[in-house]
Amino acid sequence: MRCAMVLAAGLGLRMRPLTENTAKPLLPLGGRTLLDHALDRLEAAGVQRVVINTHWQGNRVEQHLAARKSGLEIVLRPEFALLDTGGAVRSALADGVLGDEPFFIVNGDSFWLDGPSPALGRVRDAFGPDVDSVLLLHRTFQVHSEVGFGDFALDPWGKIRRRKEREIAPYLFAGVQLASPALFAEAPSGPFSLNALWDTAIAAGRLRALVHDGLWFHLSRPSDLSEAETALHARETGETR
Repeated sequence: MRCAMVLAAGLGLRMRPLTENTAKPLLPLGGRTLLDHALDRLEAAGVQRVVINTHWQGNRVEQHLAARKSGLEIVLRPEFALLDTGGAVRSALADGVLGDEPFFIVNGDSFWLDGPSPALGRVRDAFGPDVDSVLLLHRTFQVHSEVGFGDFALDPWGKIRRRKEREIAPYLFAGVQLASPALFAEAPSGPFSLNALWDTAIAAGRLRALVHDGLWFHLSRPSDLSEAETALHARETGETR
């Protein structure tokens, strides 16, 4: 997979006051920004071009990326009116910057540590001609912050379904997916969520998922970022704060 899109246009409202003067993907964790962590993993997976949409504090994102040294080709797409997750990707596809092959989509505030095998490689290996997208999921019970009732259930063959009403679902979307342009074939114009396309793919039996086998952090509020910093420090040094 040569291309990827990183979704970095969110307002980061729940992360205030940390995001009052900066974009959420620029918040630091373990000595690097969340955005750099995502770009590092994409580059390690062989991605050559990364499309990044921006909105809140987009100029700061642009300045940060201008100083980044790597072999990645970065294509910035400022959004003056938010297109939501699905609309942003569809717009990039329509403009030809994501090519015509399957590509990764990563939330700009996603932070994960690989297990025995790199997560992006596992997602790539799970992709095939019988699916339009593969989602990376994480176990709900392993997340300490507020995550509601979870997102999905999954059978042993990777077939995915939405949680039922009042059901506690065992898995959460981890902010990483691999998608074919075919997923967007019937997508509407304007703002819309990727969730709408997932529901269509689920109904057609063309959405697959796998469970992350490493660490993943739900970063919604300032306390989540602090907890992730503590856990990362403990993992790297064996020390607790």
